[in-house]
Amino acid sequence: MNRFKEILKALGPGMVITASFIGPGTVTTMTRAGAGFGYSILWAVLFSVIATIVLQEMIIRLALVTRRGLGEAIYDLFNHTVGKFLVVWISMLAVAIGCAAYMSGDLLGTSLGLGYLLNIPTNILAPIVGIIILTIGLLGSYKIIEKIMLGLMVIMGATFITTMFLVKPNWGEVFSGAFLPSIPDSSIIMVIALIGTTVVPYNFFLHATAVHERFNGMKDLNLARWDTIISIAIGGLISGAILISAGALIYGQEVDNVVALAGPLVPILGETWAPVFISIGLFAAGFSSALASPMGAAATVSSFFKWEGGMKGKKFKMVFGTVILIGVVTSAIGFEPLEVILIAQALNGIILPVIAILIYIIINKKGLMGQYKNGPVLNVIGFAVVAVVSFLGIYSMIDAVTAFFG
Repeated sequence: MNRFKEILKALGPGMVITASFIGPGTVTTMTRAGAGFGYSILWAVLFSVIATIVLQEMIIRLALVTRRGLGEAIYDLFNHTVGKFLVVWISMLAVAIGCAAYMSGDLLGTSLGLGYLLNIPTNILAPIVGIIILTIGLLGSYKIIEKIMLGLMVIMGATFITTMFLVKPNWGEVFSGAFLPSIPDSSIIMVIALIGTTVVPYNFFLHATAVHERFNGMKDLNLARWDTIISIAIGGLISGAILISAGALIYGQEVDNVVALAGPLVPILGETWAPVFISIGLFAAGFSSALASPMGAAATVSSFFKWEGGMKGKKFKMVFGTVILIGVVTSAIGFEPLEVILIAQALNGIILPVIAILIYIIINKKGLMGQYKNGPVLNVIGFAVVAVVSFLGIYSMIDAVTAFFG
Protein backbone atom coordinates (compact mmCIF):
# COMPACT_ATOMS: atom_id res chain seq x y z
CA MET A 1 0.00 0.00 0.00
CA ASN A 2 2.86 2.37 0.84
CA ARG A 3 4.50 1.57 -2.50
CA PHE A 4 1.25 2.38 -4.32
CA LYS A 5 1.03 5.76 -2.56
CA GLU A 6 4.67 6.44 -3.43
CA ILE A 7 3.96 5.76 -7.11
CA LEU A 8 0.90 8.02 -7.08
CA LYS A 9 2.93 10.83 -5.50
CA ALA A 10 5.58 10.39 -8.20
CA LEU A 11 3.13 11.07 -11.04
CA GLY A 12 4.16 14.29 -12.73
CA PRO A 13 6.59 14.43 -15.68
CA GLY A 14 4.72 11.63 -17.44
CA MET A 15 1.46 13.51 -16.95
CA VAL A 16 3.03 16.61 -18.49
CA ILE A 17 3.91 14.57 -21.58
CA THR A 18 0.44 13.02 -21.72
CA ALA A 19 -1.30 16.37 -21.31
CA SER A 20 0.97 17.63 -24.08
CA PHE A 21 -0.07 15.11 -26.74
CA ILE A 22 -3.81 15.27 -25.95
CA GLY A 23 -4.50 18.61 -27.60
CA PRO A 24 -7.17 19.90 -29.99
CA GLY A 25 -5.47 18.07 -32.87
CA THR A 26 -5.57 14.74 -31.06
CA VAL A 27 -9.18 15.24 -29.94
CA THR A 28 -10.26 16.13 -33.49
CA THR A 29 -8.27 13.26 -35.04
CA MET A 30 -9.79 10.71 -32.63
CA THR A 31 -13.28 12.07 -33.29
CA ARG A 32 -12.84 11.87 -37.06
CA ALA A 33 -11.36 8.37 -36.80
CA GLY A 34 -14.33 7.09 -34.81
CA ALA A 35 -16.85 8.85 -37.04
CA GLY A 36 -15.17 7.62 -40.21
CA PHE A 37 -14.11 4.07 -39.32
CA GLY A 38 -15.91 3.12 -36.11
CA TYR A 39 -13.73 1.02 -33.80
CA SER A 40 -11.78 -0.71 -36.59
CA ILE A 41 -8.54 1.32 -36.24
CA LEU A 42 -8.54 1.53 -32.44
CA TRP A 43 -5.47 -0.73 -32.56
CA ALA A 44 -3.48 2.25 -33.89
CA VAL A 45 -4.16 4.09 -30.61
CA LEU A 46 -2.93 1.06 -28.65
CA PHE A 47 0.23 0.87 -30.77
CA SER A 48 0.89 4.60 -30.34
CA VAL A 49 0.65 4.22 -26.56
CA ILE A 50 3.15 1.34 -26.57
CA ALA A 51 5.50 3.23 -28.92
CA THR A 52 5.37 6.35 -26.77
CA ILE A 53 6.04 4.42 -23.56
CA VAL A 54 9.02 2.63 -25.15
CA LEU A 55 10.61 5.83 -26.48
CA GLN A 56 9.88 7.98 -23.42
CA GLU A 57 11.25 5.27 -21.10
CA MET A 58 14.53 5.50 -23.00
CA ILE A 59 14.48 9.25 -22.43
CA ILE A 60 14.04 8.98 -18.65
CA ARG A 61 16.92 6.49 -18.45
CA LEU A 62 19.13 8.85 -20.46
CA ALA A 63 18.12 11.82 -18.31
CA LEU A 64 18.71 10.08 -14.98
CA VAL A 65 21.93 8.27 -15.93
CA THR A 66 23.67 11.21 -17.61
CA ARG A 67 21.85 14.12 -15.90
CA ARG A 68 21.75 15.72 -19.33
CA GLY A 69 19.05 16.43 -21.87
CA LEU A 70 18.51 14.68 -25.18
CA GLY A 71 19.82 17.65 -27.15
CA GLU A 72 23.12 17.59 -25.27
CA ALA A 73 23.49 13.85 -25.87
CA ILE A 74 22.80 14.28 -29.60
CA TYR A 75 25.22 17.22 -29.82
CA ASP A 76 28.01 15.19 -28.23
CA LEU A 77 27.27 12.16 -30.44
CA PHE A 78 28.76 13.82 -33.52
CA ASN A 79 32.46 14.47 -33.93
CA HIS A 80 32.12 15.80 -37.47
CA THR A 81 31.36 19.53 -37.43
CA VAL A 82 29.12 19.48 -40.53
CA GLY A 83 27.09 16.51 -39.29
CA LYS A 84 26.70 18.11 -35.88
CA PHE A 85 25.65 21.42 -37.42
CA LEU A 86 23.05 19.82 -39.71
CA VAL A 87 21.44 17.58 -37.09
CA VAL A 88 21.41 20.19 -34.33
CA TRP A 89 20.03 23.05 -36.38
CA ILE A 90 17.53 21.00 -38.39
CA SER A 91 16.23 19.47 -35.17
CA MET A 92 15.90 22.81 -33.42
CA LEU A 93 14.28 24.50 -36.41
CA ALA A 94 11.85 21.64 -36.94
CA VAL A 95 10.67 21.71 -33.34
CA ALA A 96 10.65 25.50 -32.92
CA ILE A 97 8.85 26.22 -36.21
CA GLY A 98 6.42 23.38 -35.56
CA CYS A 99 5.53 24.61 -32.08
CA ALA A 100 5.14 28.21 -33.28
CA ALA A 101 3.07 27.19 -36.32
CA TYR A 102 0.68 25.03 -34.28
CA MET A 103 0.42 27.51 -31.39
CA SER A 104 -2.40 29.47 -33.00
CA GLY A 105 -4.38 26.25 -33.53
CA ASP A 106 -3.82 25.21 -29.91
CA LEU A 107 -5.09 28.55 -28.61
CA LEU A 108 -8.09 28.57 -30.96
CA GLY A 109 -8.87 24.96 -30.03
CA THR A 110 -8.78 25.88 -26.35
CA SER A 111 -11.08 28.81 -27.01
CA LEU A 112 -13.55 26.71 -28.99
CA GLY A 113 -14.62 24.92 -25.83
CA LEU A 114 -14.41 28.04 -23.67
CA GLY A 115 -16.17 30.14 -26.32
CA TYR A 116 -19.25 27.94 -26.20
CA LEU A 117 -19.43 28.22 -22.41
CA LEU A 118 -18.96 32.01 -22.35
CA ASN A 119 -20.50 32.86 -25.74
CA ILE A 120 -17.44 34.89 -26.76
CA PRO A 121 -15.74 34.69 -30.21
CA THR A 122 -12.66 32.46 -30.30
CA ASN A 123 -10.41 35.12 -31.86
CA ILE A 124 -11.01 37.27 -28.75
CA LEU A 125 -10.65 34.45 -26.23
CA ALA A 126 -7.57 32.85 -27.82
CA PRO A 127 -5.18 35.79 -27.16
CA ILE A 128 -6.50 36.06 -23.58
CA VAL A 129 -5.81 32.37 -23.02
CA GLY A 130 -2.36 32.90 -24.54
CA ILE A 131 -1.56 35.74 -22.12
CA ILE A 132 -2.70 33.58 -19.18
CA ILE A 133 -0.39 30.76 -20.33
CA LEU A 134 2.46 33.26 -20.85
CA THR A 135 1.99 34.49 -17.27
CA ILE A 136 1.98 30.93 -15.90
CA GLY A 137 5.14 30.08 -17.82
CA LEU A 138 7.07 33.21 -16.89
CA LEU A 139 6.04 33.53 -13.25
CA GLY A 140 5.14 29.97 -12.25
CA SER A 141 7.47 27.19 -11.16
CA TYR A 142 7.65 23.68 -12.61
CA LYS A 143 5.65 22.38 -9.64
CA ILE A 144 2.77 24.75 -10.43
CA ILE A 145 2.80 23.78 -14.12
CA GLU A 146 2.85 20.08 -13.16
CA LYS A 147 -0.16 20.54 -10.86
CA ILE A 148 -2.06 22.39 -13.60
CA MET A 149 -1.34 19.57 -16.04
CA LEU A 150 -2.47 16.95 -13.51
CA GLY A 151 -5.70 18.90 -12.95
CA LEU A 152 -6.34 19.15 -16.69
CA MET A 153 -5.73 15.42 -17.07
CA VAL A 154 -8.34 14.73 -14.38
CA ILE A 155 -10.84 16.96 -16.21
CA MET A 156 -10.16 15.26 -19.56
CA GLY A 157 -10.41 11.81 -18.01
CA ALA A 158 -13.65 12.63 -16.20
CA THR A 159 -15.17 14.08 -19.37
CA PHE A 160 -14.16 11.70 -22.12
CA ILE A 161 -13.98 8.40 -20.22
CA THR A 162 -17.38 9.09 -18.63
CA THR A 163 -18.77 9.87 -22.08
CA MET A 164 -17.49 6.51 -23.36
CA PHE A 165 -19.35 4.59 -20.67
CA LEU A 166 -22.50 6.70 -21.02
CA VAL A 167 -22.87 5.87 -24.73
CA LYS A 168 -22.66 2.10 -24.05
CA PRO A 169 -20.58 0.97 -27.06
CA ASN A 170 -20.49 -2.61 -28.31
CA TRP A 171 -17.57 -3.81 -26.18
CA GLY A 172 -17.01 -6.89 -28.31
CA GLU A 173 -16.41 -4.68 -31.35
CA VAL A 174 -14.29 -2.32 -29.27
CA PHE A 175 -11.92 -5.11 -28.15
CA SER A 176 -11.83 -6.49 -31.69
CA GLY A 177 -10.79 -3.10 -33.05
CA ALA A 178 -8.13 -2.73 -30.36
CA PHE A 179 -6.49 -6.16 -30.62
CA LEU A 180 -7.19 -7.36 -34.20
CA PRO A 181 -5.41 -4.86 -36.49
CA SER A 182 -7.07 -4.02 -39.79
CA ILE A 183 -6.70 -1.22 -42.31
CA PRO A 184 -10.09 -0.45 -43.91
CA ASP A 185 -10.21 1.23 -47.32
CA SER A 186 -8.94 4.83 -47.27
CA SER A 187 -7.89 4.57 -43.62
CA ILE A 188 -4.08 4.56 -43.95
CA ILE A 189 -3.71 8.35 -43.60
CA MET A 190 -5.98 8.30 -40.54
CA VAL A 191 -3.93 5.45 -39.01
CA ILE A 192 -0.77 7.51 -39.52
CA ALA A 193 -2.49 10.56 -38.01
CA LEU A 194 -3.58 8.59 -34.93
CA ILE A 195 -0.03 7.46 -34.23
CA GLY A 196 1.63 10.71 -35.28
CA THR A 197 -0.53 12.80 -32.96
CA THR A 198 0.69 10.76 -29.96
CA VAL A 199 4.41 10.27 -30.75
CA VAL A 200 5.53 13.92 -30.66
CA PRO A 201 9.19 14.90 -31.27
CA TYR A 202 9.37 17.80 -28.81
CA ASN A 203 8.07 15.57 -26.00
CA PHE A 204 11.40 13.70 -26.04
CA PHE A 205 13.20 16.91 -25.07
CA LEU A 206 10.48 18.13 -22.71
CA HIS A 207 10.40 14.83 -20.81
CA ALA A 208 14.14 14.94 -20.05
CA THR A 209 13.78 18.49 -18.72
CA ALA A 210 10.76 17.56 -16.59
CA VAL A 211 12.56 14.49 -15.19
CA HIS A 212 15.48 16.71 -14.11
CA GLU A 213 13.04 19.07 -12.38
CA ARG A 214 11.28 16.28 -10.47
CA PHE A 215 13.53 13.25 -9.86
CA ASN A 216 16.94 12.89 -8.23
CA GLY A 217 19.22 10.37 -9.90
CA MET A 218 19.06 6.63 -10.47
CA LYS A 219 17.38 5.89 -7.13
CA ASP A 220 14.20 7.32 -8.68
CA LEU A 221 14.39 5.33 -11.94
CA ASN A 222 11.60 2.88 -11.07
CA LEU A 223 9.31 5.69 -9.91
CA ALA A 224 10.03 7.60 -13.13
CA ARG A 225 9.20 4.47 -15.13
CA TRP A 226 5.89 3.98 -13.32
CA ASP A 227 5.11 7.65 -13.83
CA THR A 228 5.69 7.24 -17.58
CA ILE A 229 3.78 3.97 -17.97
CA ILE A 230 0.74 5.02 -15.92
CA SER A 231 0.53 8.54 -17.33
CA ILE A 232 0.80 7.56 -20.99
CA ALA A 233 -1.57 4.62 -20.50
CA ILE A 234 -4.14 7.05 -19.06
CA GLY A 235 -3.56 9.32 -22.03
CA GLY A 236 -4.16 6.39 -24.38
CA LEU A 237 -7.35 5.54 -22.52
CA ILE A 238 -8.61 9.11 -22.91
CA SER A 239 -7.71 9.17 -26.62
CA GLY A 240 -9.34 5.78 -27.14
CA ALA A 241 -12.44 6.91 -25.23
CA ILE A 242 -12.90 9.83 -27.64
CA LEU A 243 -12.60 7.52 -30.65
CA ILE A 244 -14.97 4.95 -29.11
CA SER A 245 -17.54 7.62 -28.22
CA ALA A 246 -17.42 9.00 -31.76
CA GLY A 247 -17.73 5.47 -33.19
CA ALA A 248 -20.80 4.82 -31.05
CA LEU A 249 -22.51 8.20 -31.56
CA ILE A 250 -21.63 9.65 -34.95
CA TYR A 251 -20.25 6.78 -37.06
CA GLY A 252 -20.67 7.59 -40.75
CA GLN A 253 -20.95 11.36 -40.27
CA GLU A 254 -18.62 14.13 -41.43
CA VAL A 255 -17.24 16.03 -38.41
CA ASP A 256 -14.74 18.81 -37.74
CA ASN A 257 -14.26 18.55 -33.98
CA VAL A 258 -15.36 16.86 -30.78
CA VAL A 259 -18.24 19.30 -30.22
CA ALA A 260 -20.10 17.11 -32.73
CA LEU A 261 -20.47 14.56 -29.91
CA ALA A 262 -22.69 16.95 -27.96
CA GLY A 263 -25.80 16.45 -30.13
CA PRO A 264 -26.09 12.67 -29.69
CA LEU A 265 -25.42 13.08 -25.95
CA VAL A 266 -28.50 15.29 -25.44
CA PRO A 267 -30.84 12.35 -24.66
CA ILE A 268 -28.39 11.22 -21.96
CA LEU A 269 -27.20 14.49 -20.41
CA GLY A 270 -29.90 16.93 -21.48
CA GLU A 271 -29.91 19.80 -23.96
CA THR A 272 -28.08 22.18 -21.63
CA TRP A 273 -25.42 19.94 -20.14
CA ALA A 274 -24.40 17.83 -23.15
CA PRO A 275 -22.52 20.64 -24.99
CA VAL A 276 -21.19 22.04 -21.70
CA PHE A 277 -19.77 18.64 -20.75
CA ILE A 278 -17.98 18.21 -24.09
CA SER A 279 -16.79 21.84 -24.19
CA ILE A 280 -15.10 21.50 -20.79
CA GLY A 281 -13.16 18.48 -22.04
CA LEU A 282 -12.13 20.30 -25.21
CA PHE A 283 -10.98 23.33 -23.20
CA ALA A 284 -8.83 21.13 -20.93
CA ALA A 285 -7.25 19.39 -23.93
CA GLY A 286 -6.50 22.67 -25.66
CA PHE A 287 -5.11 24.43 -22.60
CA SER A 288 -2.77 21.55 -21.74
CA SER A 289 -1.38 21.38 -25.27
CA ALA A 290 -1.06 25.17 -25.54
CA LEU A 291 0.96 25.19 -22.29
CA ALA A 292 3.15 22.22 -23.25
CA SER A 293 3.99 23.27 -26.81
CA PRO A 294 6.10 26.35 -25.94
CA MET A 295 7.65 24.38 -23.07
CA GLY A 296 8.67 21.74 -25.61
CA ALA A 297 10.23 24.34 -27.90
CA ALA A 298 12.12 25.93 -25.01
CA ALA A 299 13.30 22.55 -23.67
CA THR A 300 14.59 21.56 -27.14
CA VAL A 301 16.53 24.77 -27.76
CA SER A 302 17.87 24.84 -24.17
CA SER A 303 19.05 21.23 -24.42
CA PHE A 304 20.91 21.69 -27.72
CA PHE A 305 22.58 24.91 -26.55
CA LYS A 306 23.32 23.39 -23.11
CA TRP A 307 21.71 26.31 -21.30
CA GLU A 308 21.77 26.05 -17.52
CA GLY A 309 18.90 26.72 -15.13
CA GLY A 310 16.23 24.37 -16.48
CA MET A 311 12.74 25.84 -16.63
CA LYS A 312 13.78 28.66 -14.30
CA GLY A 313 16.43 29.90 -16.75
CA LYS A 314 15.91 33.27 -18.43
CA LYS A 315 16.79 31.88 -21.86
CA PHE A 316 14.29 29.03 -21.43
CA LYS A 317 11.58 31.56 -20.59
CA MET A 318 12.62 33.77 -23.52
CA VAL A 319 11.97 30.96 -26.02
CA PHE A 320 8.77 30.01 -24.17
CA GLY A 321 7.51 33.61 -24.34
CA THR A 322 8.40 34.04 -28.02
CA VAL A 323 6.43 30.95 -29.09
CA ILE A 324 3.41 32.00 -27.00
CA LEU A 325 3.43 35.54 -28.39
CA ILE A 326 3.46 34.21 -31.96
CA GLY A 327 0.35 32.22 -31.11
CA VAL A 328 -1.31 35.21 -29.44
CA VAL A 329 -0.79 37.47 -32.47
CA THR A 330 -1.77 34.90 -35.13
CA SER A 331 -4.87 33.76 -33.21
CA ALA A 332 -5.99 37.37 -32.64
CA ILE A 333 -5.88 38.31 -36.33
CA GLY A 334 -7.33 34.97 -37.45
CA PHE A 335 -4.21 34.16 -39.46
CA GLU A 336 -4.11 30.55 -40.65
CA PRO A 337 -0.46 29.99 -41.60
CA LEU A 338 -1.13 27.02 -43.88
CA GLU A 339 2.18 27.24 -45.72
CA VAL A 340 4.11 27.49 -42.43
CA ILE A 341 2.17 24.55 -41.00
CA LEU A 342 2.94 22.44 -44.08
CA ILE A 343 6.64 23.35 -43.80
CA ALA A 344 6.54 22.48 -40.09
CA GLN A 345 4.83 19.18 -40.88
CA ALA A 346 7.49 18.36 -43.48
CA LEU A 347 10.30 19.27 -41.06
CA ASN A 348 8.75 17.15 -38.32
CA GLY A 349 8.38 14.34 -40.85
CA ILE A 350 12.15 14.52 -41.33
CA ILE A 351 13.04 14.98 -37.68
CA LEU A 352 10.83 12.32 -36.08
CA PRO A 353 12.67 9.34 -37.61
CA VAL A 354 16.05 11.07 -37.16
CA ILE A 355 15.43 11.72 -33.45
CA ALA A 356 13.96 8.24 -32.90
CA ILE A 357 17.03 6.62 -34.51
CA LEU A 358 19.41 8.83 -32.52
CA ILE A 359 17.64 7.94 -29.26
CA TYR A 360 18.06 4.26 -30.16
CA ILE A 361 21.79 4.75 -30.88
CA ILE A 362 22.46 6.83 -27.74
CA ILE A 363 20.62 4.46 -25.41
CA ASN A 364 22.83 1.60 -26.65
CA LYS A 365 26.14 3.38 -26.00
CA LYS A 366 27.70 1.36 -23.19
CA GLY A 367 30.28 4.04 -22.50
CA LEU A 368 27.46 6.51 -21.81
CA MET A 369 24.69 4.33 -20.34
CA GLY A 370 26.72 1.55 -18.68
CA GLN A 371 24.47 -1.15 -17.22
CA TYR A 372 21.39 0.89 -18.12
CA LYS A 373 21.76 0.54 -21.87
CA ASN A 374 19.07 -1.45 -23.71
CA GLY A 375 19.00 -5.21 -23.21
CA PRO A 376 18.20 -7.68 -26.05
CA VAL A 377 14.42 -7.63 -25.49
CA LEU A 378 14.24 -3.82 -25.28
CA ASN A 379 16.38 -3.57 -28.41
CA VAL A 380 14.00 -5.75 -30.42
CA ILE A 381 10.96 -3.79 -29.21
CA GLY A 382 12.77 -0.49 -29.64
CA PHE A 383 13.92 -1.34 -33.16
CA ALA A 384 10.36 -2.24 -34.19
CA VAL A 385 8.99 0.99 -32.74
CA VAL A 386 11.73 3.11 -34.36
CA ALA A 387 11.15 1.41 -37.74
CA VAL A 388 7.39 2.10 -37.68
CA VAL A 389 7.84 5.66 -36.41
CA SER A 390 10.43 6.31 -39.13
CA PHE A 391 8.03 5.10 -41.81
CA LEU A 392 5.29 7.35 -40.42
CA GLY A 393 7.61 10.35 -40.34
CA ILE A 394 8.75 9.85 -43.93
CA TYR A 395 5.15 9.33 -45.10
CA SER A 396 4.09 12.50 -43.27
CA MET A 397 6.92 14.46 -44.86
CA ILE A 398 5.98 13.27 -48.37
CA ASP A 399 2.32 14.09 -47.72
CA ALA A 400 3.21 17.61 -46.54
CA VAL A 401 5.55 18.29 -49.48
CA THR A 402 2.90 17.05 -51.93
CA ALA A 403 0.29 19.31 -50.32
CA PHE A 404 2.68 22.29 -50.35
CA PHE A 405 3.41 22.02 -54.09
CA GLY A 406 -0.07 20.76 -54.97
